[in-house]
Order: sequence, then C-alpha cells, then structure tokens
Amino acid sequence: MEQNVVLDGDPLALERQVCFALAVANRTVLGVYRPLLEPLGLTHPQYLVMLALWERAPMSVREIAGALQLDSPTLSPLLKRLEAAGLITRTRTAADERQLAIELTEQGRALRTQAEKIPPAVVRTLGVELADLAELHRVLTVVNRAASAAIAAGSITLEP
Repeated sequence: MEQNVVLDGDPLALERQVCFALAVANRTVLGVYRPLLEPLGLTHPQYLVMLALWERAPMSVREIAGALQLDSPTLSPLLKRLEAAGLITRTRTAADERQLAIELTEQGRALRTQAEKIPPAVVRTLGVELADLAELHRVLTVVNRAASAAIAAGSITLEP
C-alpha cells in the first residue's frame, strides 16, 4: 500500500481531508450519544470513565488515564464530578498515599444496566451494519496507533 496517496484534484479540498472527516464524525456521533446519556446523568467523557470502570474496577487514576488516553488534569475533574454524583469513590491507597483508587459505588454499578441499552441504540440510530462499524473501529484503531507512534517518535514532518 502506498504511503503517500495523492487524490485526483485539489489535495487541499476540505472534503478530502481525513482530519475533517474525523472532526465531523466526532461531533455528529457524539451528538447521537448526548440524548442517550442525558437520562443517565452522564456526559460522554464521564461515560468513557464509567465504561473503563465497569470493565475493570477498581482502577488507579493512572490506569484510567492510560485506558482513555487522557492526561491527569483532564481526568481529575471528571472523577470529581462522578464522585459528587455518587457513582464512584476516590480513596488514597495504603501502599502509596499519592495514588487514588477509583471504585464504583452501588449506584455506579447499578447504572450499568441502563447503560447497556446505549450501544444498540447508537447502532439503530446510525443505521450502519455491525460489520461496517467493526471495520471502522479496526481502521480507526490502526490510525490512532500510527498517529500515537509518530507523535511519540517525533517523526512528523512535511518531507517524506
């Protein structure tokens, strides 16, 4: 597969830009999630935290940050709001007082039952085949890994 794909026509045409398609997809798909998450009292970033915790709680702040690829200053306010909502607890660990263990409360665990309705509702709303969504997920995972590796390596340049 060729690394530098040159499309016919203007290479700077807005509709041909991957960044534009990703930005629009991000806004519109999150727009689908918003009314589904509202009755749960969650924003999309809070939902992502809850997904991580439903999968594997308790977790440290560092583990959640790694799973969601967020930095601590972004994650901390999310965790504080989830704690204020009664969905999680934040407790200093005995082994290291600097570390916080994040655990679901009973209310947080119970919210999972309602949240299980969200993925099928999103699929229904989008009207896209599951196989297509799985392929999109696969391709986005490849793109995200490549972008993360390039950023970490400092290898982003205009020259081939």
